[in-house]
Amino acid sequence: MNTANDVKSLRHADDLLKRGFASMLQGGVIMDVVTPDQAAVAEEAGAVSVMALERVPADIRKSGGVARTSHPDMITGIIDCTSIPVMAKSRIGHEAETQVLQALGVDMVDESEVLTPADPYFHINKNAHDIPFVCGATGLGEAVRRIYEGAAMIRTKGEAGTGNVVAAVTHARLIDQEIRQIQTLDDNGLDEAANIIMDRYRVLADSSDLPGTSNITPFGAIDDEMHGSIKDILVEVSDLGRLPVVTFCAGGIATPADASLMMQMGVDGIFVGSGIFKSEDPKTMADAIVLATAHFDDPEKVAEAMRMMEGAPMRGDELETLEVRLDQRGW
Repeated sequence: MNTANDVKSLRHADDLLKRGFASMLQGGVIMDVVTPDQAAVAEEAGAVSVMALERVPADIRKSGGVARTSHPDMITGIIDCTSIPVMAKSRIGHEAETQVLQALGVDMVDESEVLTPADPYFHINKNAHDIPFVCGATGLGEAVRRIYEGAAMIRTKGEAGTGNVVAAVTHARLIDQEIRQIQTLDDNGLDEAANIIMDRYRVLADSSDLPGTSNITPFGAIDDEMHGSIKDILVEVSDLGRLPVVTFCAGGIATPADASLMMQMGVDGIFVGSGIFKSEDPKTMADAIVLATAHFDDPEKVAEAMRMMEGAPMRGDELETLEVRLDQRGW
């Protein structure tokens, strides 16, 4: 996935600006932080951005209940103390939380399955906002829908807060597999794939028992224009052999070797949520993961990063033991 984006082919000026910001983060590590001190650790380690939130995913999972966007004072406290870009999470489909985050001055919004979804039918209409978005995906269809809605960046979801990289690997492999499948399709096959991807937008209308039809969504009508736009994205995917936006991985990255593994699988960078500040030595872990990400294809450098760890990494969980699978949120 490391081929540079063809920005000349972008359809809208807003896309150019939003995707341009995401491109600045390529090759780097984005770290979850909950305090200004943690933001300082991330910046000193060489993180390209921080994600400001009140609790890392492991603590959100442990606490249960409804997880919402963070308090404005917490977010602005992080913004005020760091010189690198600051992201923050909104709930899936929660337009108002997104508006608040944009008003606070964050650099990018993560429409995140780590928080409790607000809308069971639709994601946020990201094209309607000036701020760039990153969204999670477990497969190509999900990624294409988010790009159609205006996402400037995709991250494979993984399974946040587990310290287990297997879901991140699963999602990266599936997206790559489906990209290869798309590359084998003729025009009729691309039409069929676009129809399959578009069908998810019909769930609200299909849930009603009343007579009549309505094909309106927050993104416009389910019509030939939507089909054409989704097909255009699939053509881009086929031509590029990758998603047409910057693609990071997330969910379960707990060691420098995990970061190297995902970079070797072709992602453009790494999100680390709980893996740094739930380890025994967060500062050294931050340094080590940044080193391994930058030199992912140099085993000696990755070994050096692994040797840097003086404390244990975060505790890992088997996915089969989880009561809630966060990667299944979103559609």
